[in-house]
Amino acid sequence: MTGPFLVALDVDGTLISYDGELSTDVRGAVGDLVAAGHHVVIATGRSVHSTVPIYRALDLTAGWLVCSNGAVTATIDPRSEAGWRAHEVVTFDPTFAVRLLVEEFPGVRFAVEELGAGYRLNAPFPDGELSGQIEVVDLDELCSRPVTRLVVRAPDHTDEEFDRVVGRLGLHDVTYSVGYNRWLDIAPAGISKASALEAVRRELDVAPERTVAVGDGGNDLEMLGWAARGVAMGHAAREVRAAADEVTGTIDDDGLVPVLRSLVGRP
Repeated sequence: MTGPFLVALDVDGTLISYDGELSTDVRGAVGDLVAAGHHVVIATGRSVHSTVPIYRALDLTAGWLVCSNGAVTATIDPRSEAGWRAHEVVTFDPTFAVRLLVEEFPGVRFAVEELGAGYRLNAPFPDGELSGQIEVVDLDELCSRPVTRLVVRAPDHTDEEFDRVVGRLGLHDVTYSVGYNRWLDIAPAGISKASALEAVRRELDVAPERTVAVGDGGNDLEMLGWAARGVAMGHAAREVRAAADEVTGTIDDDGLVPVLRSLVGRP
């Protein structure tokens, strides 16, 4: 099978360190892949306004973004004022999930995306966790219109409690993923990085056998299963590594680099 690869890359813990550092070797490996004619698609839980700067840091001027865990698909467009254009935006009504979770997690904090701008939230989040314009509102205002993503933050509760409660509540009309810092992302039902990437693959007319994905988080599980070659970072949790076809080095080792180099025939 020949033709370009579609390479889907998670951001935090895959492309960049958890401190926000992008290594020279990673930037070079991504550049070599694009120069060879392959498609690099950033696939992240981040909002689009915090993803575009990553693309710029990679010195790329065109390409696709899968943001908000698949709810927002966009293309880089230097001609637009924002630097990107929305291709598809999927929303849902957060009211039901918010009302149930408020009862289960006293003091829970919610944030909903304002596409391309920032977030509306019911209480401040820890410093540095959200970017862009921040507006604190009451729960009625928070739920007043459909959203692309609902972020749930309950610092006093564990990931296991999140899993147990969400499973018991039966939130069948949404897709959810639990992060590693008591952070829960809720997206429209059936939406994930994988569902958005499949739509991008069809747009680009890339053969399914030429798909590669690299990630490290629970929100990467579907993406790793979707790709013909799913690669987990070495520091990923056990269930993420188990879902992958292979495991590379950790973020501290620039584990992404050998994966990308293998696609252009470099050691």
